[in-house]
Amino acid sequence: MSTTQSERLRGLLEPLVSKRGLDLEEIDVTPAGKRRVLRVVVDADDGVQLDTCAELSRACSEVLDESDAMGGAPYVLEVTSPGADRPLSELRHYRRAVGRLVKAQLTDAAGGGELTARLTAVDDEGLDLEVPGVKGRKPTARRLAFDEIAKARVEIEFNPKAAQQRRMSADGDAEAAGNENEEEA
Repeated sequence: MSTTQSERLRGLLEPLVSKRGLDLEEIDVTPAGKRRVLRVVVDADDGVQLDTCAELSRACSEVLDESDAMGGAPYVLEVTSPGADRPLSELRHYRRAVGRLVKAQLTDAAGGGELTARLTAVDDEGLDLEVPGVKGRKPTARRLAFDEIAKARVEIEFNPKAAQQRRMSADGDAEAAGNENEEEA
């Protein structure tokens, strides 16, 4: 997709997205046989509901039909939210991932390699992480500046409650929680 087409599509669609309290993350046009696929990726702090995507899709379709931004060739419009494995590249992406497990590829200046840790806080300069302890050791805190991160993604956790319970027991809070449960019984 040319820069001019991308800018034009963004100019048409961004007001529709913003009006619904969403962020326009990406616009992508790719060939698919005799057609093209126009993928509009949106996100919000509390996620994006299917009904919101459907409503936005109808609004985008109307605006695109009234313009010539996609030209005369047929295309398919997809309005979607980002996948679970999308890269964290903007400050808002990191803020939305607080509490989640992230895997970061570190720059050479930061020592290189990968770091998998729980994101505990984000500010304009970087991240606060909780690095899991190895072999029964307690987790440790680590600070990373944004310029020390080459790329990062959220790690999918299949049992986040178990991870939270492990953290609680490492902090000694699980014992207190267990005592409360006994009193309720």
